Amino acid sequence: MKISTRGRYGIRLLLDLAEHCAGPHVSLASIAERQNISVRYLEQVVIILRRSGYIRSIKGTSGGYTLTRPPEEIIIGDVLRLLEGDMLVIDPPRPQTQETLLQRCLRLMVYERLNNRIAEAIDNKTLASLFPGSQSAMYYI
Repeated sequence: MKISTRGRYGIRLLLDLAEHCAGPHVSLASIAERQNISVRYLEQVVIILRRSGYIRSIKGTSGGYTLTRPPEEIIIGDVLRLLEGDMLVIDPPRPQTQETLLQRCLRLMVYERLNNRIAEAIDNKTLASLFPGSQSAMYYI
């Protein structure tokens, strides 16, 4: 499993909006400049995020985008699944497929554990938790 640029840029776009939410809205050009991402590419990601209700657009000369929910309510896993599809390492077996003992063992002991760890990592993080100073963003050695 590899997260594409669409998934990475979508998360960065939402983080930028969350970071600059003090104002009424943020222009796509300013996000693109801060994040060093093409405006044209961001426009494609914005369409998906807007249709799914994560962001709202404000039209006009001083228009831009804003989050529709607080950063504490936006779960990273939900956004990645929206932009990437499922986040599985491998697809589950088809209902009529016969698995050998080795295939079943690999699926249960390796692939499903990886799927669970990935889900645990991305479903327990919100946009707010990714900001410096957030308790859940602290790492201890």
